[in-house]
Amino acid sequence: MSLIPKSHPRAKSLLIREKLVSGFDKGLVAKEGLLAQGRGEAFDYLLGEKTNQAAKRAIKAAAAQLLQAQRPVISVNGNVAALCPKEIIKLSKQIKAKLEVNLFYTNEKRKQAIIKTLKKNGAKEILGTNSANSTKLPGIDSARRIVDKDGIFAADVVVVPLEDGDRTMALRNAGKIVITFDLNPLSRTAQTANITIVDNVTRAIELLISESKKLAKRNETSLQKIILDFDNKKNLTENVIQIKNNLTRRARIA
Repeated sequence: MSLIPKSHPRAKSLLIREKLVSGFDKGLVAKEGLLAQGRGEAFDYLLGEKTNQAAKRAIKAAAAQLLQAQRPVISVNGNVAALCPKEIIKLSKQIKAKLEVNLFYTNEKRKQAIIKTLKKNGAKEILGTNSANSTKLPGIDSARRIVDKDGIFAADVVVVPLEDGDRTMALRNAGKIVITFDLNPLSRTAQTANITIVDNVTRAIELLISESKKLAKRNETSLQKIILDFDNKKNLTENVIQIKNNLTRRARIA
């Protein structure tokens, strides 16, 4: 990572890429996770590689929703563990949410590597590790259907960074409120979630932590108004327009 000069115009993006490669070498990230990162990176480029106003509104709504939650859970996969383990743990402490490891391409060795990384970065309790306490989420056939009875299965609000659409739909059908980070505003995940933060998780996670601290001083009525005023479909449309405008500007330059 030190070989990337800070003066490089896309230094941050290249550093994120190398974090994923390092995560793969450490056994955290599946090969398919590298492909997912590439797809997200393409959308990030189209969005201008910055947090826009639509993303900031989604972050505020997400913070309010998490502070209102009774049983919030943050789902962790390999990419998240490789990219922002400290921040995810910091967020979980701020909003008093449980952490649960839940993988699409699952195997015990990779799960243990993720647990080790989370503990190294300060996590105390990590769910999704005890098969005796597991159950199945209806409406999904992948390995992600296996969830912890005291975690995702019991949650009222679930944060699913870098998610797949099938599980988002299953979580919604199970009555959960779903908050996701997704750089593709047209994906099933983005379209199905209650609150979609269309931003790079490495940027947005710190903003979500900061917004949660700020809104923690608000009363329930104020938080509920923020949630009710947020329109996910409208917000996603604004992100699509942002991509269109960015492409139009670049076409004019060319």
